[in-house]
Amino acid sequence: MYEGTYPNKRYKKTIEFLKKHVSENASILDLGVTNPFSEIMKQQGYAVENTKGEDLDIDTSSISNSNAEVVTAFEIFEHLLSPFTVLKSIKSDKLVASVPLKLWFSSAYRSKTDMRDRHYHEFEDWQFDWLLEKAGWKIKAREKWTNPTKKIGVRPILRWFTPRYYIVYAERV
Repeated sequence: MYEGTYPNKRYKKTIEFLKKHVSENASILDLGVTNPFSEIMKQQGYAVENTKGEDLDIDTSSISNSNAEVVTAFEIFEHLLSPFTVLKSIKSDKLVASVPLKLWFSSAYRSKTDMRDRHYHEFEDWQFDWLLEKAGWKIKAREKWTNPTKKIGVRPILRWFTPRYYIVYAERV
């Protein structure tokens, strides 16, 4: 999945944020297929079920049929054409979601080999906030962090102080 890299900082920040806002015995519907981070959540005591790889732009039945207390969506919404539809279909009253932020010095990510590994959206924080608000969510907590690399160049230097990830805890209004 990560082609030789593992997002240690992102996973560490994400689990810290999740633990701060969601009790460890909560049942979670994690949008997206089972992945290394859903396994980390299970190791931390969460009861996690994942969607099955269906195209969530077209089929939200696994979301609307879930009785999970919390929905998580970590780096999922940028891949969807219509995240609004997914957000509206969630029955849970709690949501923890993260998105990569749009970087002014870099174009949107697009895998040349995997059609599902492409970003249709790369949000600015205010855009993601607005999307959540319009879909009936109120943000209770938020964080941003950078994603520095060990490469040399102007863009790698900018990544040291330009936030790349944005995470929110929201509740249904």
